[in-house]
Amino acid sequence: MELLPGKKIYFLSDFHLGAPDFAASLVREKKIVAFLESIRCDAAAIIVDGDVFDFWYEYKTVVPKHFVRLLGKLAEITDSGIPVMLFAGNHDMWMRDYFQTELNIPVYFEPRTFTWNNKKFFIGHGDGLGPGDHGYKFLKKIFRNKFCQWAFGQLHPTWGMRLANYFSRKSRQKTGSSDAVFLGEDNEWLVIFCREVLAKEHFGYFIFGHRHLPLKIKLNDNAEYINLGDWITHFTYAVFDGNTVELKKWED
Repeated sequence: MELLPGKKIYFLSDFHLGAPDFAASLVREKKIVAFLESIRCDAAAIIVDGDVFDFWYEYKTVVPKHFVRLLGKLAEITDSGIPVMLFAGNHDMWMRDYFQTELNIPVYFEPRTFTWNNKKFFIGHGDGLGPGDHGYKFLKKIFRNKFCQWAFGQLHPTWGMRLANYFSRKSRQKTGSSDAVFLGEDNEWLVIFCREVLAKEHFGYFIFGHRHLPLKIKLNDNAEYINLGDWITHFTYAVFDGNTVELKKWED
């Protein structure tokens, strides 16, 4: 894909709508919707890099309540011809076909590579990559198992959503503010992962979410790792103008 003059590709992630409660999420949702409206004039594509919701599960005929402002804005954007792509995160990995059929937004469950203006991008949410964290990697296999997803779907939505939101809150209490702590380049597991990939294949940019920490780290003379931060405390995003990727903070 070659960008037309003046067009840009935008990247943002980690809204966690639903946490810690509906009132706080509504404030964030309105900010996100305002941001999406502000970039429509020059967006060639929009990449949403995971954890849009603090929990999401699609029953056969039921989807979670709330956040219609965001869903409506995304539908409006895709209806206008601007492509939107979504990567499922660790909090909303139980997506199915709702976004594809209702919003015309493809959902990716694994990292993917893209080439824009002859620059190669490696994009994913970031969970389960790199060394360590074997406990989560094991749980992810369980959560992604089709039978486990089916079994959860047998619960009534009232009980299923209540149970899932309970465990989501427990997980957040356990991790606390650890996502906001920079571990140093030698210990950041996504940086380690990027360097392992670079040893086999060149990419100009690695773009991830998940860490909730805005980061822009030079991996070598021709490659950068960018973490998108979040829309809980940082309100940061990245933009590719056809030449370089910049990490920015949105001020409402």
